[in-house]
Amino acid sequence: MENQSNYSDIDTLEAAERKKKRREWIQLFWLALLALAIRSCAFEPYNIPSSSMVPTLWVGDYLFISKYDYGYSKHSFPFSIPLIPKGRIFNNPPKRGDVVVFKVPTDQKTDYIKRVVGLPGDRIQVLGGHLVINNESAVREKIREEDWLTESGLQHYIRYRETLPGGFQHDIYELNDHMPLDNTDPIDIPEGYYFMMGDNRDNSQDSRVFGLVPEDLLEGKARLIFYSTNGNGWFFQFWRWTDFLRLDRIFTEIH
Repeated sequence: MENQSNYSDIDTLEAAERKKKRREWIQLFWLALLALAIRSCAFEPYNIPSSSMVPTLWVGDYLFISKYDYGYSKHSFPFSIPLIPKGRIFNNPPKRGDVVVFKVPTDQKTDYIKRVVGLPGDRIQVLGGHLVINNESAVREKIREEDWLTESGLQHYIRYRETLPGGFQHDIYELNDHMPLDNTDPIDIPEGYYFMMGDNRDNSQDSRVFGLVPEDLLEGKARLIFYSTNGNGWFFQFWRWTDFLRLDRIFTEIH
């Protein structure tokens, strides 16, 4: 009788352990589902890998993009799962000047981040380094000259404040006005397409290279820098934070 009781106790413990593990797996499943929902429908982290958006965004910036601003397409989901097979739902077009993450049209897989400068119905051209929208040159004001360390080495830039139609202002970098992408043919933007440019105008692969971006490739609007590092340390080395953290960039809005 005592042995039977021992066996019964063991069976009860094993059953309780199995039930506990099932409960843990169910909790993990729902947590993963919640994380996927947040990433797909609300916010997704993104890091800046190149200098194509300086002076606005720096290599080593980590930011959140909001998924809900422009509605949703299949590219809102990880690996572009075709839950929305075509087009967008809850579509809300981006505004001129928005900084946007999107899939590059040439492969529809690689993430790019650029600024929207051309909207449907616009005629866009670059002439002598100046952005021309609907036959009017965007006003730019020289701020100062700056040196910046890029992937190509130390570059000497002219920093301008550019004013887009509608009054939106942002800073751009130019090496000079005689670079390969400083003169383009005019492009008429059809409905549902956008013209993207990097703020580092002479060091950016953008719509001057890969063409217009269809609205279904938009992933989200860049909103907030939540972390920024120069790459010379790890976050957990708190005693060295002043050496590698860019504290003045953390929790800054992106404009």
